[in-house]
Amino acid sequence: MASISSLGVGSGLDLTGLLNQLSAAERQKLQPITQQKAQEQAKISAYGRLQSGLDKFQDAVAKLNDTSLYTALSASVQGDGISATASAEATAGSYEVTVTQTARAGSLASTRVTDLEATLTDADASIDLTFGDGSTHSVALAQDATLAEIRDTINDDPDAGVNASIINDGEGHRLVLTSKETGEDAGITDMTFTNFTDATLEADASTQQLGRDALLNINGIEITSTSNTVEDAIQGVTLTLDASAEGKTATVVIEQDSESLKEAVGEFVSAYNEMKSTIGRMTAVTGDPETAGELVGDRTVRTIESRLSRDLGDLVEGGDIELFSQLGISLTPEGRLELDETKLDEAIASNPQALADFFAGDSDEAGMAGRLEATLGQVLDSDGILKRSIDSSEGRVGRLEERFDRTEVRIERTVDRLRQQFGQLDAMLAQMNSINDFLTQQLSSLNFQNDS
Repeated sequence: MASISSLGVGSGLDLTGLLNQLSAAERQKLQPITQQKAQEQAKISAYGRLQSGLDKFQDAVAKLNDTSLYTALSASVQGDGISATASAEATAGSYEVTVTQTARAGSLASTRVTDLEATLTDADASIDLTFGDGSTHSVALAQDATLAEIRDTINDDPDAGVNASIINDGEGHRLVLTSKETGEDAGITDMTFTNFTDATLEADASTQQLGRDALLNINGIEITSTSNTVEDAIQGVTLTLDASAEGKTATVVIEQDSESLKEAVGEFVSAYNEMKSTIGRMTAVTGDPETAGELVGDRTVRTIESRLSRDLGDLVEGGDIELFSQLGISLTPEGRLELDETKLDEAIASNPQALADFFAGDSDEAGMAGRLEATLGQVLDSDGILKRSIDSSEGRVGRLEERFDRTEVRIERTVDRLRQQFGQLDAMLAQMNSINDFLTQQLSSLNFQNDS
């Protein structure tokens, strides 16, 4: 509020300073409201961070509740030039793969055109393409087309089956066609020019590179593939060949994907500990309101922790593994999870099905992960405890804002009333001072007359 410089002129009193002090005292009523609003907003922000931590933990739990994790296979290759991936349809095994040749696309160039700007086509001109499987395709060309325009027309034809380019060999320009797909059948074998002004323009057989299939041997069985991506030659396995594989033998091993399972358990432990650290910071008791956590003593946090602790501590009955400790996960005194990777490796190697029974069970909510996922779903649901707490704090913030506005209006009215009263007081004192001066003057005059 701006100071009132006109007050006090008549009385000689510092009424402006007094009014400002009274206004500041009135505005102190707003401070508790502002503090409460800041606390509620801090809680909303903390709830948001808690939700992020719970979301991450939920993702880790969902991964462990997916039964495909425990049946997934991985492919490894001992050798060069081959990579492999395994799908759910694959089966464990070892395969010796020898690559005789890799697949390639066919290509063919035309004879030379010396002038790149020369027009080459008459009316009804076309270029007719022939492929390794005997199929043909005709590309219609515009009249008076240059070599570059012919190239562009071929590339604009989605059914041409080739990519066209121009190469300068130092003596002239050649139209080069390369098959879009690898393999013998898809390879370009010929191109014929119809209604061209240059009768010497034709396919140059000396530049031809025939398309070819990939040839490989898997455990003594000959395999032919039109592509270097060989799918389902080994059921559920995709082999990818590169040029360096030719003439080499590699061993492809399909086995249980224990690394992905171990990684999923590690993510579970890490996500839980991260969430616990977040809660620890939010509920820290320091004795100082400025440094204490935003959710000290919060019922929502206590409820969430209680439910998760109950789920983690209860037995998963019916399987070879019933407790976390049996697969190398223990609870520290600080409430964190600790993973013994050696013990986990032994559990995965000796009895992976036991891990599947423990985490995923035989239904969505039967195992440990299913139990946790159900609890987290209830907590994080659109009408769950966390969302209700956020809504409650947001409602309190709204009500505090309304209360702040109402209080501020009352303060302004009080200050306005005081300003009017001080103005009246100032005028009254000014009038009294004026009368006092008049009376003093008259008395002085009478005294002077009496003395005379």
